[in-house]
Amino acid sequence: MYPLKFKPVFQQRIWGGQRLKSVIGKAVPAELARDSAGGGIGESWELADLPPGTVKADSAGAAADGSLSSVVTNGPLSGKSLHALWSNAEFKIAGSATAGAYFPLLIKFLDAQQDLSVQVHPDEAYCRAHPDAHLKSEAWYILHAEPGSKIYKGLKPGVTPAQFRTALETGDVAPLLHAIKVRAGDCHYLKSGTVHALGAGIVAAEVQTPSDTTFRVFDWNRLGPDGKSRTLHIEQALECIHFGPRENDGAGERSHIASLFTTVTRLVTCDYFTLERVRMVAELEQDIPYSEPVVWIVLEGQGVIQSEGYPPTAFTRGDTLLLPAGMSKAKVKTIADCAWLEARLPGGPVEIN
Repeated sequence: MYPLKFKPVFQQRIWGGQRLKSVIGKAVPAELARDSAGGGIGESWELADLPPGTVKADSAGAAADGSLSSVVTNGPLSGKSLHALWSNAEFKIAGSATAGAYFPLLIKFLDAQQDLSVQVHPDEAYCRAHPDAHLKSEAWYILHAEPGSKIYKGLKPGVTPAQFRTALETGDVAPLLHAIKVRAGDCHYLKSGTVHALGAGIVAAEVQTPSDTTFRVFDWNRLGPDGKSRTLHIEQALECIHFGPRENDGAGERSHIASLFTTVTRLVTCDYFTLERVRMVAELEQDIPYSEPVVWIVLEGQGVIQSEGYPPTAFTRGDTLLLPAGMSKAKVKTIADCAWLEARLPGGPVEIN
């Protein structure tokens, strides 16, 4: 096997912008850069394998049954879907520790020209009681932030469900939200049940569990493309939001391992994935030691990956690659100074050179 690249699925959003090309080099089709309602490309779905009934009607690229699976664009497997490869042991993508019918991560880039709606994603308890909902926990890595940009993450201490409902009715929600100023290089983990919103002026990489279930609880009194308020899901959201003291599960605690040529920074460790930032100097060749699949989200630089029996796979800023478990004698060689996010699945090896 060899590193796999996939065709991005661009999503137009009312809050979207035009910075995916300038910040990370995405080749956004001209006809999608800006829609008639004034929105832009809010999301690029880089790696997705969503089951039937998962993808919402306002998301592009889904099959008639509401499923969506990314399509390979490089090498002999070009044209095949991620689902076809992941669910078939013959292709040696998954490895022994990651059995399952669907790939367990969804990778996106986000461009927030405006504030996203205040929203929450369901946790395991809600999903058990509502089979049509799908758990979603996620991490944001900030790639670009305009001066003063902020995210909203959780509620201020002491906010009760009754106070929050009153704020929703009066349209004065911001004073109850915990606002955090951000800059490029920051990373935030958003556990399911956390009320949150990505703020205007931010481009981010998002690593999440494979779900498109979002309960929009407040939309900044904004009108949609049709001139009407967008649909809210207040009752569902209030059932999902975790009120009370903010949890500290350690998911965002950083650790560093550095050598003369490589630095690895642990950003997130949670039940669903591990996320690290890797920096590697130019003109360095190094083995890729994993026996389980990993995802690389390339932040800067250029390089190539060589797997025995296949031509080299080049990568550059803005690329997302799935490195299969079945690669043989794989090596990475950097051409320029490089940085990438590395997402690993739960149960995978923790092995750093």
